[in-house]
Amino acid sequence: MATIFSRIISGEIPSYRVAEDDRFFAFLDINPMQAGHTLVVPKQETDYLFDLDDALLADMMLFAKRVAKAIEKAVECRRVGVMVIGLEVPHAHIHLIPIQQEGDMSLARKRVELTDEEFQQIALRIEAAFDA
Repeated sequence: MATIFSRIISGEIPSYRVAEDDRFFAFLDINPMQAGHTLVVPKQETDYLFDLDDALLADMMLFAKRVAKAIEKAVECRRVGVMVIGLEVPHAHIHLIPIQQEGDMSLARKRVELTDEEFQQIALRIEAAFDA
């Protein structure tokens, strides 16, 4: 059975897509730690990030860097934090989280609640910055 991320990539499950190419897909986390919290996933369904072949992993990090630069332009933040946990969904992924301080990435922190319109606006701003 396809992972939830594969179903998002295929369009079976709707998402707030911010960037995509032939190998990677980036979309807003629907349970964000901060507004603009984005997930970067390979289209290839692989459970563990470090099971990706070296070239794909390196290219994924370069794609994530482009997405992070777009987030910095679209969302007010000091930095974009990077987090890899790898247990919650059996599909390799990287969290990109706009932050003002280290505590903004705490897993114990209350999640940000956004409306559908807010998600859409953030996704459009990041997508425009990514394509610029």
